Amino acid sequence: MSSKVQSPRCTAVVGLGMIGGSIAAGLKQAGWGGELLGCDLDPSELAQGMALGVIDRQATLETVAREADLIVLAVPVLSIHRVLERLAPLLAKRQFPPVVTDVGSVKCRVREAVVSVCGSMPGWLVLGHPIAGAERSGVAAANPELYRQHRIILTPEADTSPDALALVRTMWQKLGGELLEMSVERHDEVLARTSHLPHLLAFSLVDTLALQDERLEIFRYAAGGFRDFTRIAGSDPVMWRDIFIGNRDAVLHALDEFEAGVARLRHAVEAGDGERMLGVFTRANHARHYFQTLLNQSSYQASYHHMEQRNVRYRAAAGGRVEGRIRVPGDKSMSHRSIMLGALAEGETSVEGFLEGEDSLATLQAFRDMGVVIEGPEQGRVRIHGVGLHGLRKPAGPLYLGNSGTGMRLFSGLLAGQAFDTELTGDASLSKRPMNRVADPLRLMGAVIETGDGGRPPLRIKGGQRLHGIDYDMPMASAQVKSCLLLAGMYAEGETRVREPAPTRDHTERMLSGFGYPVSREGAVASIRGGGRLSGGKIDVPADISSAAFFLVAASITPGADLVLEHVGINPTRIGVINILREMGADITLLDEREVGGEPVADIHVRHAELHGIDIPQDQVPLAIDEFPVLFVAAANAQGTTRLRGAEELRVKESDRIQAMADGLTALGVVNRVLEDGIDVVGGPYGGGSVDSLGDHRIAMAFTVAALRAAGDIVIDDCANVATSFPNFEALAKQVGMRLQVEVERV
Repeated sequence: MSSKVQSPRCTAVVGLGMIGGSIAAGLKQAGWGGELLGCDLDPSELAQGMALGVIDRQATLETVAREADLIVLAVPVLSIHRVLERLAPLLAKRQFPPVVTDVGSVKCRVREAVVSVCGSMPGWLVLGHPIAGAERSGVAAANPELYRQHRIILTPEADTSPDALALVRTMWQKLGGELLEMSVERHDEVLARTSHLPHLLAFSLVDTLALQDERLEIFRYAAGGFRDFTRIAGSDPVMWRDIFIGNRDAVLHALDEFEAGVARLRHAVEAGDGERMLGVFTRANHARHYFQTLLNQSSYQASYHHMEQRNVRYRAAAGGRVEGRIRVPGDKSMSHRSIMLGALAEGETSVEGFLEGEDSLATLQAFRDMGVVIEGPEQGRVRIHGVGLHGLRKPAGPLYLGNSGTGMRLFSGLLAGQAFDTELTGDASLSKRPMNRVADPLRLMGAVIETGDGGRPPLRIKGGQRLHGIDYDMPMASAQVKSCLLLAGMYAEGETRVREPAPTRDHTERMLSGFGYPVSREGAVASIRGGGRLSGGKIDVPADISSAAFFLVAASITPGADLVLEHVGINPTRIGVINILREMGADITLLDEREVGGEPVADIHVRHAELHGIDIPQDQVPLAIDEFPVLFVAAANAQGTTRLRGAEELRVKESDRIQAMADGLTALGVVNRVLEDGIDVVGGPYGGGSVDSLGDHRIAMAFTVAALRAAGDIVIDDCANVATSFPNFEALAKQVGMRLQVEVERV
């Protein structure tokens, strides 16, 4: 391809309506450069485009084919074939054909037209679709900001020229769009559900009411909800006719699914089945909020592939104070388990203190997808209408678990015993994490599980398998593996025994017992027999000690600090961080120790103290495995050297936490030495700098704490995932006196 195509001297828009006009206007506003041609069958549209300054020159299709280096086809989908019949022979005469792209919302139909005319998909053609529009039409409605922060889907083929794709991507980026790619088929399936079906329903509803005799009264008293839902019925009827014809099969399939859902809801209304109605409404209500959260952080979530399109950057200013009383969010491990066991219990389960972070919400949504009625969460309160161990229903599609490794590993155990097939997927970070550590022992129990490349997600679990208990020695200490096998053991014949090489958190055993399912514990072995039942009850989730750890270290290293952390879980299998900090000299006092729902809880008072380096006891490593990133910050502020060994598990968390922390500490000037199973950290003064959290929330928060004693500001990249475990970290950090600013950069 000619190098001049990389910097178009001439760009042409064919079809100067609202969509095409907005592209032209946006490119001019963005300083795209070169000449902008407009081509349209309607001379008045061209004249108005010239008068508004949207285009530089009117052109025929022949002129466009001869002069343009980039051509944007902004014509209706059903007109693409006719335009290409005229355009393709003209382009064939050029030594270096221009790059051509389109904006049609039905990509299969466009591809069929191209192949019909050209014989195959030419490399210079890049199919695309901006997810943006307005009710008005014509070039008079052109808006140069129309595509800013809107999603642009490109559907390149295997033979698409990389140069052509790069140019089209650059054009949309100039217009402010957020880009992603998917196949033509997937695009049409997704759009049929998320765009075409809603428009069809809006047109139908307004038309149905408009035909009624009392239509004037109906429309006069319509509330805001009616106006919001039917707003899209004001769109261009001709355009939508073409879309429904062009994407007929996918639209009909989406309509079939919708009609089946409406039929189920109608039956529930007729029967007065309040619980079924509540199930539909709560699933819809929560899904709306949950997916909106994901949409705000990803380029396109409808296909459940988490493709980050923004960089959340923390700028932690040097210095600050740490004082006051705070309560960190509920324990994530217990929040996961409360939903899981409550869903599988008989009767209702009420949960207080539920962590409303993305990981826990993903677990909640997955059970809703399997037919469980769940009310909330609302200010940490959740009510679960349990369906029993064998009451789950097959989900309509893959269960998306976001960034939650805990969720995926525990789900694999309980789903291995179900009668239906399931698939577990996650975001880009989770998709890199090893899953054979649960898949292999589950296979020994009789489960049939397929993993992705390298034993990583997605996991495909075949239902209807006959599980049997096993006696399993875990090769490394992992509460997630142990919990997975105990959950599978509820569905297995006989006894499942899990032996751990070192103690790990025992929330699953405690909570199973609290739900009335006996779990025995003899030394290092936890065992469970299949065939039991769970009974619903009340759960009070204490504050998460893993979240509290950041403030424990923050107060310990900051002169003058005096902080109380309220209602924190102090389960003996979780307090490694307290034990390690105390051995380093930290001033930590437990106040008002008590038991809530079988879990020990206390308020934790921590003051500044001079820390000293230690050799971390290996029996404490599994009890503090998630807290080591911030413990490394404590080590950097201690006198002498702190040595960690036996922590291979840190290499396979959300990131390689040993190497990631070592790289960040080095960037700040902290001397350290990395080993395969640990690290040596030499305490002493350190400066500011830039670090990359690698999308790992705990690393991001750890370096925020480090800024309290840094000589300069610390800038931390890739912090969006903090919300997965600690949704109000920023607010609490500022509340106690840390100097944190959050910056969001679109990428």
